[in-house]
Amino acid sequence: MDAQAVIFDLDGVLVHTDRFHYLAWKELSDEMGIRFDEEVNERLRGVSRMQSLEIILERYEGAPISMEEKEKLAEKKNSIYRQYLSGMTPKDVSDEVRDTLKKLRERGLLLAVGSSSKNAGFILEKTGLSGYFDAVSDGTMITRTKPDPEVFLIAAQLLHTPPEKCLVVEDADAGIEAGRAGGMLTAAYGAAKGNKNADYNLESFSGLLILTDAFNCR
Repeated sequence: MDAQAVIFDLDGVLVHTDRFHYLAWKELSDEMGIRFDEEVNERLRGVSRMQSLEIILERYEGAPISMEEKEKLAEKKNSIYRQYLSGMTPKDVSDEVRDTLKKLRERGLLLAVGSSSKNAGFILEKTGLSGYFDAVSDGTMITRTKPDPEVFLIAAQLLHTPPEKCLVVEDADAGIEAGRAGGMLTAAYGAAKGNKNADYNLESFSGLLILTDAFNCR
């Protein structure tokens, strides 16, 4: 396999903002009198903001909510979430992640972010990660979320690289499914580790260096 590019999911792979998502959804749910817990939160992994809201509203016992109201609720959640994100700094990225990205670039690999989040650019800026990537495909560019491969296919297009020459690194099962649907190799990391549909499973982020050595990706 002559890999030329690596496409990374953002949340849970490069940075860990899960706690901010949880706190923001919890605050919104509490205001609406909806029981929100870790079980529900786990179902939100890798899905869009509106899909997440629909999952949360499964426990809502009030009057029917219009689509316009749902959009306002989703935007309110995002406003709360961005308040938490505004406190992020480069210290929120591990040395292991920065060192691995630097070495992958030195090997001549193209790097991209493929995230359903509409806050991807903001997060990359706050954490000082923007300069490591040749392209960013995010929620502002797509009409379909994972497990649809659109976000990864756009990333490949931005990199001018065929999908079959790309490796997707994901921490969500939906992301692994999306990568495979796009004709890309997939590496499961974090919460997705052990996914039987992934081509590879990473014990650590720096394990990418061993993996790309095996690919002879230089």
